[in-house]
Amino acid sequence: MLNSKRSMAGKVCLVTGATSGIGEITARALAEQGANLTIVGRSQERCIATLDRIRRSSLDADVDFILADLSSQESIRHLAALFRERKSRLDLLINNAGALFFERHESVDGIELTFALNHLAYFQLTILLLDLLLASPPSRVVNVASEAHRSAGKIPFDDLEGRKRYRGFRAYAQSKLANLLFTFELARRLEGTHVTANALHPGLVATNIFAGNGIPGWLLRRGASLFAISPEKGAETSIYLGSSPEVSEVSGRYFYRQKPIASSRASHDPEVAGKLWERSAELTQSFHPLFGRPKT
Repeated sequence: MLNSKRSMAGKVCLVTGATSGIGEITARALAEQGANLTIVGRSQERCIATLDRIRRSSLDADVDFILADLSSQESIRHLAALFRERKSRLDLLINNAGALFFERHESVDGIELTFALNHLAYFQLTILLLDLLLASPPSRVVNVASEAHRSAGKIPFDDLEGRKRYRGFRAYAQSKLANLLFTFELARRLEGTHVTANALHPGLVATNIFAGNGIPGWLLRRGASLFAISPEKGAETSIYLGSSPEVSEVSGRYFYRQKPIASSRASHDPEVAGKLWERSAELTQSFHPLFGRPKT
């Protein structure tokens, strides 16, 4: 665990996917540093249990939760509205929730579930909370991506949702490539605002990413755990990007083990990034005056 001496006192933070794995470890570290913290999860029981664990590790933790299904656009809109009712600023947004599905599923909005949860949720929540981030400079957006993005090839705009052909690992890799394209484009568009955007690879971590895939998912998680690092180790770069003064002015970078590394060439294609931004805005109906509306 990183040294918790870097104070986050007075900083308002929101962490998604925070009821287990690296999300929970990240949230706990931020609370221990004094952050005013909100965690996001789908289960009230798990959110309450997570808050209890955080408070046991930090008796004076200032933490609450909001229930949300991040595969549902209406649920994300409700999350953002409720957060805005409670808070007048946002110093740190960590988009951490994600999953991998062996078989193709659709969200309640009729969108392929991997793309909806792993990418569109990042995009929509960030855009809906951008005013709070802009009102709290210097502020940060941290997106949890993955080295899996290197096997994505490219973003298949002719079949974004895998209707023609679906392969679980390829869909996951493409969603992680989308995370990087979004992060770099967001950083570019936010230049001069004192809001930074960075992404990271946590490493191979034994998490619940395979949940929802039945016995094959359980077996794969068990197999991966033989080579995986601990959630505590995997969370270090998220905590670093969220709290370290060393990266307070760094934006548009991809990190691993608390160091910037090069991502794939495909992740730096400005034309693809712009097109993905427009498609994401259209699919989620999420726009911001700073960026205008997509071209028709």
